[in-house]
Amino acid sequence: MNRLKLGLPKGSLQDASLQLFRRAGYEITINPRSYFPAIDDDEIECMLIRAQEMARYVEDGVLDAGLTGKDWILENQATVVEVADLIYAKQTLGKVRWVLAVPEKSPFQCVQDLEGKVVATELVGVCKRYLEGKGVKAKVEFSWGATEVKPPVLADAIVEVTETGSSLRANGLRILETVLESNTKFIANRTAWDEPWKRAKIEMLVMLLQGAIDASGKVGLMLNVLRQDLENVLAVLPALKRPTISQLSDPEWVAVNTVIEEKTVREIIPRLKAARAQGIVEYPLNKIVL
Repeated sequence: MNRLKLGLPKGSLQDASLQLFRRAGYEITINPRSYFPAIDDDEIECMLIRAQEMARYVEDGVLDAGLTGKDWILENQATVVEVADLIYAKQTLGKVRWVLAVPEKSPFQCVQDLEGKVVATELVGVCKRYLEGKGVKAKVEFSWGATEVKPPVLADAIVEVTETGSSLRANGLRILETVLESNTKFIANRTAWDEPWKRAKIEMLVMLLQGAIDASGKVGLMLNVLRQDLENVLAVLPALKRPTISQLSDPEWVAVNTVIEEKTVREIIPRLKAARAQGIVEYPLNKIVL
């Protein structure tokens, strides 16, 4: 049987990734004593790998495909096929930033002020190349963790990843510049990508994952309306493309089906009622495949 060797990110992205796969229709079960999760697809073999290492293992062919950040692809300077952007992160469905940050009370105002200073980061290669591009010579040290607490005693500045910046502010740091914007990517080994079966499997998987991401924060609405009131109802509805309108058994009535942002539901439903819509049903969405 053909099998796709798939790397799942262990660590901060793990829970968000498992939730994404669940919405895409895949149930993954993790044994805390094993790095090989069970998945309800006999054609996929999963392995938990830290995102920092994923691109290297995919490049080397240990894995056919995997999920990792653009940041770690660049850090490893890995040659892989970047199949798709999957815009989600550990807290939000969005992107993250690697930022250059310094203590709030420090005199540093720009990256050039760090000439001859010490910068701590986990993203050493990217940081070195960034500083070189700015014409700054500084000592870049690898940080094993708790990077935010190192300035000003153990480092003059840090390059650290953030989604909201709240952790940096809580540790008395301010951001000087954004070094890199990153998001999760679905990557593939070049040889695996050239194999028709594996490529088709990867493309199907990516389609379902992207559909789950596209459905996040959205709900479906179904409602019935008299034809004479249809124009007023449609004026209320924002639509993914256009609402679907179906004839009911009574020729004077139609059914309307559409997709809207969940956060707008509480405002839209009362307006739909005021426009004489009836039988309004809200339902959750797992995937939207365009």
